[in-house]
Amino acid sequence: MQTVHVDLAHAPYDILIGAGLLADPQAILQHLTQANAVIVTNTTVAALYLAPLQASLVAAGVSVLPVILPDGEQYKNWTTLNSILDALLEHRCERKTTLIALGGGVIGDMTGFAAAIYQRGVPFIQIPTTLLAQVDSSVGGKTAINHPLGKNMIGAFYQPRLVLADLATLHTLPAREFAAGLAEVIKYGLIDDAVFFAWLEQNIAALLRRDVEALAYAVERSCSIKARIVASDEREQGVRAFLNLGHTFGHAIEAGLGYGQWLHGEAVAAGMLLAARASKLLGNLGEQDVQRTEALLQAAGLPVVAPALGFDRWMALMAQDKKVERGHIRFVLLRHIGEAYIATLPEQHLREILL
Repeated sequence: MQTVHVDLAHAPYDILIGAGLLADPQAILQHLTQANAVIVTNTTVAALYLAPLQASLVAAGVSVLPVILPDGEQYKNWTTLNSILDALLEHRCERKTTLIALGGGVIGDMTGFAAAIYQRGVPFIQIPTTLLAQVDSSVGGKTAINHPLGKNMIGAFYQPRLVLADLATLHTLPAREFAAGLAEVIKYGLIDDAVFFAWLEQNIAALLRRDVEALAYAVERSCSIKARIVASDEREQGVRAFLNLGHTFGHAIEAGLGYGQWLHGEAVAAGMLLAARASKLLGNLGEQDVQRTEALLQAAGLPVVAPALGFDRWMALMAQDKKVERGHIRFVLLRHIGEAYIATLPEQHLREILL
């Protein structure tokens, strides 16, 4: 097992990474404030992992309430969030009841948001079961639901007590979901670590085979980069925004096509390549690095051609982005592989890359 520490002054916590961690509930038990827990999951993950996790906690003397939600990005909304709150209220869950998010990014985001607002805040633990959630959405305390006009526009910063990333859960992940997670792994190399990006180029085949050693390194390195950035900028007032490389374009794709049509990682992959091409137009990223970015995304099985939303639709959707400032859309771009920055883009550049 590897441990990555998220060093927040007010709410430090650990990310535990390893294979078979769900088989031993001790790490979870150490973070329960009373012998009551609510496991929030979805229909797909419940069939695989709910019963053994619930049984191990019950055997340790914990009273467990399972809440099983429908599976899919299209359910990341007020209605589904309210079903979590309904269950908490109906079963008279108290302020020291711990919510456990067992699933991917949608489950983690909604469970964390429910924990943030139920009785003004209850403890929660992240158990991410997808690659994307293990390397990105479970770490850093961003919780949210979607709105028809924008992704993750309603939410709160609320940190978990623990993140438990069991690499064994990745072996049951469908190939498309696994590839979507690789988009976020590649992102870390692009924004922060050129050496890691080169390692990914050399080891993408091993990752696609789900080689345990390669996975362990990729997850640990990704989490370490994110933990350092989050510790320095928890509320996204500065460098944390770099973690959104490709997301302004990607969120527009998700909202424009309808949530769930493209997976989040797929939309981010196409968005990162758009950002790379925009960076080249501004005279920063060289053509060779644009080609390297495209080649790695393609090797990971990710889309590199964004859908044709129409320029006006693109602009309207991107205007809902959380980085918009004084009406100007601000994009995360690349000076070179391993270094990101934020800038606006001239309309002619946007037209060139989007049309």
